[in-house]
Amino acid sequence: MPLEKVAQLDGIKDAKGVTLIFKHNTTCPISRSMRSQFEQDADGIPNVASVYMLDLLTYRDLSDAVAEQFNVPHESPQLLVIRDGQCISSQSLYDISAEETAAVIA
Repeated sequence: MPLEKVAQLDGIKDAKGVTLIFKHNTTCPISRSMRSQFEQDADGIPNVASVYMLDLLTYRDLSDAVAEQFNVPHESPQLLVIRDGQCISSQSLYDISAEETAAVIA
């Protein structure tokens, strides 16, 4: 689902279980490639309550809020694994992996 409003971050912070945030630049070939790969492999990630997609070009201020809220540096593309309101993993660029994400969640 799209991540488009700062108010959604409150819901993510309050959510129980695992939420993923995938931040991507819609004009960057690396971002497009990693998003496509992630979407193909996402079925292999168990026990995820929600997956949010954040378009960095359209919502740069929201991307900054995500970085601040979850205490992670801004990177693109970037996958954040949020469990019970805390970021437990941040993957970026070619390190984004459904396999690694599944291992972190297990």
